[in-house]
Amino acid sequence: MCGRFTNELTWPELHALYKLTDELHPVAPHNMQPRYNIAPTQDVDFVHLDKAGNMELDRGRWWLVPFFAKELPKAAMFNARIETVDTSGAFREGFRSRRCLIPADAYFEWTTNPDDGKKDPWLLQLPEGQPFSFAGIWARNDNLGVTSCTIITAPAVPEIEHIHTRMPLIIAQESYERWLSCEDQGSHAKALLLGSQLDSQLEFYQVDRAVNNSRYEGTDTKKPLINSL
Repeated sequence: MCGRFTNELTWPELHALYKLTDELHPVAPHNMQPRYNIAPTQDVDFVHLDKAGNMELDRGRWWLVPFFAKELPKAAMFNARIETVDTSGAFREGFRSRRCLIPADAYFEWTTNPDDGKKDPWLLQLPEGQPFSFAGIWARNDNLGVTSCTIITAPAVPEIEHIHTRMPLIIAQESYERWLSCEDQGSHAKALLLGSQLDSQLEFYQVDRAVNNSRYEGTDTKKPLINSL
């Protein structure tokens, strides 16, 4: 799963990662700030294709609100399982035609400490903290006036399954346009995601339990614990 992540990408890094056009994004958004502990229901940046096929930076609620919803969903909608994303009533329309990429540079998972039974947070990131994108889907609910998104998850690769049995799908940059274009459908789209995932390259280490509080926004959320090195 993915329950928290960080996004410290600068505007130049976002611009380069997605090859954003200057016509659509002539200046950097004014409200872009480093995010150290992003939690579900908060607003996040995401990228999708506009009608002309260009990558467009958007912002919405990280907790999908389907286009047909009459109220904000109470069920957990911040992750969508790849096994059912194309058949679930809440996700299938987005998987078919409203795909997105959610920028990040790390995410958190938790294990249970055998000594005290409490949760120990781990930070997972690509080597050298390279920026990456979660594969996701998005929705626009006009009745509620809400734009939203969710992250697609899959069974964890062997390298990280000791931390969590599931993983958010981190997709390789060369597959961005193909994923967003919705050219591949059904099992072919799933194969694209699983075949281009970067999760097996992730590095990880334990961080301070202050991260357990979703309201904690300290700049040290990525700092490794001394006893985990």
